[in-house]
Amino acid sequence: MQILIILSSNSPEIKWNAVRFGNFLLNAGEEVTIFLNGPGVNLYDGDSEQFPISGEVKLFALSDGLLAA
Repeated sequence: MQILIILSSNSPEIKWNAVRFGNFLLNAGEEVTIFLNGPGVNLYDGDSEQFPISGEVKLFALSDGLLAA
């Protein structure tokens, strides 16, 4: 199944959870695209120890997930 996640928030927690959810779906064998919209385009803003967005994005890309903006 092809799944599209639309990310339009600048909240670090929401961005981190959206990419984590994408990784979960990729591990389940789904095809996943995350579309960055509006404030969500700045995906790495808010990357921190509490919300390691960059680590999740790296795993997402290495697992053949697709980011679109």
